[in-house]
Amino acid sequence: MAMLTLDDIRVSYGNIEAVRGISLDVEPGEIVTLIGGNGAGKTTTLKTISGVRRPSHGAILFLGERIDKLAAHDIVSRGLVQSPEGRRIFPGMSVRENLEMGAYHRGEPDAADFARVFTLFPVLKERIKQAGGTLSGGEQQMLAMGRAMMARPKLLMLDEPSMGLAPMFVERIFAIIKEINQQGTAILLIEQNAQMALQTAHRGYVIETGQIVLADRADKLLGNDDVRKAYLGE
Repeated sequence: MAMLTLDDIRVSYGNIEAVRGISLDVEPGEIVTLIGGNGAGKTTTLKTISGVRRPSHGAILFLGERIDKLAAHDIVSRGLVQSPEGRRIFPGMSVRENLEMGAYHRGEPDAADFARVFTLFPVLKERIKQAGGTLSGGEQQMLAMGRAMMARPKLLMLDEPSMGLAPMFVERIFAIIKEINQQGTAILLIEQNAQMALQTAHRGYVIETGQIVLADRADKLLGNDDVRKAYLGE
């Protein structure tokens, strides 16, 4: 059974249909990437899975149960967690306080939660008392991902984790994504850097104007001439 299934999902903003019948799935242990240009419907898809947007049609199942009518916090409590585009950390709060927000649905986080995050992101332990807004862009992205990990996700959704980062941080972030996955967390990844995304993922979907136009193993998509021309600049 797939961990996450989207079945013919449609989402509209007023009269504009941003997502037009998307179907996809994520299996246990997988990294699945969703690639496409700006405005293709990638972020809307994640927001809909997270419960921030409501689909006008179709069904979303997580671990075999429908979640498309649940509130966002109920979806998080089931183990489906998103690290949003733009990081969305709390700049005036300390690193510790930001991390604690990731565990809000359980109350007080325990030492094991912090230990796991600090193993993945050692720099956050060094900056534990520092205000989130004083961190570098790469460190803020690590904080956003660490905050999501505090929620103990079974499936982690990442929206543009490498956006605006220096190349050294991009490589580090993708290495951490692989490490999180190897520890047993499935991942649904949205990423403008299609090369890195496809090198990291097991499978991928290509979305254009709100529709899935191609789906295959990541290595097959990486070698696809149309994908290379459209998204890899070749």
